[in-house]
Amino acid sequence: MPQTLALIVDDEPDILELLEITLSRMGIASKPAHDLSEAKLLLKTHSFDICLTDLQLPDGNGLELVTHVQTHYPSTPTAVITAFGSMEVAIKALKLGAFDFVSKPVDLKSLKNLVSSAIKINDTVEPVDRRSRDQLLGDSVMMANVRAKIAKLARSQAPIYISGESGTGKELVAKLIHEKGPRANQAFVPINCGAIPHELMESEFFGHKKGSFTGAIADKKGLFQLAHGGTLFLDEIADLPLHMQVKLLRAIQEKSIRPIGSDTETVIDTRILCATHKNLSELVEKGSFRQDLYYRINVIELPLPALRERKEDIQQLATHILQKLNTEHGNTTISLSENALKALTKYPFPGNVRELENILERAFTLCENGLIHQADLQLPENPHNIPNSINTPASSPNASDESSDAPLEDYLGTLEKEAIVNALEKTRWNKTAAAKDLGITFRALRYRLKKLGLDT
Repeated sequence: MPQTLALIVDDEPDILELLEITLSRMGIASKPAHDLSEAKLLLKTHSFDICLTDLQLPDGNGLELVTHVQTHYPSTPTAVITAFGSMEVAIKALKLGAFDFVSKPVDLKSLKNLVSSAIKINDTVEPVDRRSRDQLLGDSVMMANVRAKIAKLARSQAPIYISGESGTGKELVAKLIHEKGPRANQAFVPINCGAIPHELMESEFFGHKKGSFTGAIADKKGLFQLAHGGTLFLDEIADLPLHMQVKLLRAIQEKSIRPIGSDTETVIDTRILCATHKNLSELVEKGSFRQDLYYRINVIELPLPALRERKEDIQQLATHILQKLNTEHGNTTISLSENALKALTKYPFPGNVRELENILERAFTLCENGLIHQADLQLPENPHNIPNSINTPASSPNASDESSDAPLEDYLGTLEKEAIVNALEKTRWNKTAAAKDLGITFRALRYRLKKLGLDT
């Protein structure tokens, strides 16, 4: 098996020697280049597994080399060594296709983590591609483009901002980026930022030491530490309060954290992926989301299409969902009728794929004789919460009232629960009479009671 080979580009002999020794101790051979021209010549005559380049070179800069490698040797990951605090340049390098960056003075532990991740890129096995194709369904051009972007973004360590409406599959996409990249064998840690109480956020993100506050009875690792070596997915990042946005920005920039009660910084090696259904750029303009954090997490944006924008995928998705339901219920053979499929393709799906799953799960339970008809779908005639465009924030002027801010299924579930409870109270909890009063079958009522937690 050939030895791993690295190209190191720097005009400072001391830096070249430091990098050469560090790589040698990792079992990696290296070829030094003192300028851009020499680096390009070496790239022609050798096959490199990684390239490390300084930003400032006598005859150009590292960004030119990043572009050159991306164009002519796209399978070679390139990392840029930047001056301390040159975050704008580091972000530009990532946008151009750099795998990652490391700041001077070079922290050797961070450098080793970076190199270890980079040389694993080309070890990604083909079955992952097939698995992503099975999970991220859809033969539309839009979904083909999304899958292609996932494959490309997985080769980078750049922070990715996944945008899209609720229910479009943002967490699934984040997980696929993780699984197709060099961190696939490490932890994927998803967290919904809106689900953590504000007073516990710092402890949840960065951990704490025993005795650091009342109730801290033992040391606790934070999410960054749990995701060390892997990927941290911050869902609904727009819900982070401003004080946590500051701390998150510092953790991402410095690649280190300080647990509550600790006197020392802890180096972290974590890739950050973020998502939200809100429009972050509008929140930045309003001052509720920090501009510097926005630019740091939005190095590359991956927008996901709404289901109504790719209606040609509905049949494939519906078939897949029903196959799963049939398997889960003892290999039944319930299928979708032509009129039901036609109704689904006309429906705008404000809740996207998640709503399609909910509709089919309900219809699967309510249908008779193994066939789902249009009536079994119970599609709303006037669906709420359909954004005018992708990423319309919940706080936009288009939101007419508080109920339209809630996800569709939650809003409709509330209305459904109220109607059922009213019918049950009216009939003194006689379920047969309540079903008749509601105009549904007893079986349908029983299903709804179970779903809404009222089957006591």
